[in-house]
Amino acid sequence: MTAAAFRLLSPILLLLALAWAAPATATSPDGREPVILALDGEFGLSNSTSAEAIERGILTAIDEINREGGVLGGRPLALVTREHRSISARGIKNIRELATIPDLVAVFGGRFSPVVIEELPVLEQTRTLFLAPWSSADAIVDNGMRPNYIFRLSLRDSLAMPFLLARAADRGVTRVGLLLTNTAWGRSNLEAANRHLVAHRVPDVVGTAWYNWRDRSLIDKYEALAAAGAQAIVLVANDDEAAVLVREMAALPPERRLPILSHWGVTGGDFVGQAGPALKSVDFSVIQTVSPFNIPRDRLAPVLQTAGRLFGIHRPEDIVSPVGFLHAYDLTRIVALAIDRAGTTDRAAVRDALEQVGPYRGVIRDFDRPFAPGRHEALGADDLLMARFRADGVLVPAE
Repeated sequence: MTAAAFRLLSPILLLLALAWAAPATATSPDGREPVILALDGEFGLSNSTSAEAIERGILTAIDEINREGGVLGGRPLALVTREHRSISARGIKNIRELATIPDLVAVFGGRFSPVVIEELPVLEQTRTLFLAPWSSADAIVDNGMRPNYIFRLSLRDSLAMPFLLARAADRGVTRVGLLLTNTAWGRSNLEAANRHLVAHRVPDVVGTAWYNWRDRSLIDKYEALAAAGAQAIVLVANDDEAAVLVREMAALPPERRLPILSHWGVTGGDFVGQAGPALKSVDFSVIQTVSPFNIPRDRLAPVLQTAGRLFGIHRPEDIVSPVGFLHAYDLTRIVALAIDRAGTTDRAAVRDALEQVGPYRGVIRDFDRPFAPGRHEALGADDLLMARFRADGVLVPAE
């Protein structure tokens, strides 16, 4: 049974399906019951590619792990997926249902921080282990849980915003404007910017403008920041609104097109297709934690071999929304190690084991210990880079 088929089942049918048959890609020769991972993502959202990228990263790792013998002495891993379409209420409902599945060890999240933040109370209530391969709001991990059931291998806003401001300063920019989404994610980035500015005077933030999800025009907000003296714009946006802004900027005279330094939400959808030819007329760069073009060939090749067989991903250029795919791949590998270390599917035991796993040779990089007690963030400031879209739409390192 495929992941897509799982999404079509009701919770009751899903439990019945797991009771009599494991997914076809996760059966073991001796019929051992699968160990379940889940993904609660923004499937079904128009133009979004992030949930699919995360799903492919997980399934690529699962395929390799199962071919290597599975976990817990021969039990296969299997993936169950649910869609929330970026609607928090759907995500909360999904978590409650997923938490009841026998032998479900952990739930992966999707791109949208506001959804994950709204899910935190039910994650704490159900003691559900949650793995974040994309969402970046600080509050996701800095959540006050004791013990903390949230682990992230991804960017966090308190790293992203200082990095974007520093890259602007490196370009000689002394005054920037912040153009932020009016969500928990946007507010998380404003808080991160304000903390950074306490100790750094350059660049100065001349203004902050807010837009709402699905706004059909951002040019007035952009023009207001430019009029306030901004020499560049730091943008916190997803693909839809960012594409709107790029198209509107391209219609301006060249001298009025300010450089855009963007958070990475734009890489979770068809930003290039929506922006169209206008993207070539705008100086647009975006933060990333990893690029497949920077991964040594011998390290990436085995992953591409598996992903090629499963999904037709044969080259770095074929990886859509690369941070989602690569983060999810490594997180799946790490949680599999934690399951074996715990010797059980008990979520509390696997949670404790995640804090002890290591060393781990990942596709992204080597980790001495991805996580530790009191540190549930696997990545740091040294993992960040800026990227640009090539003429063919492929995201490549800018430096």
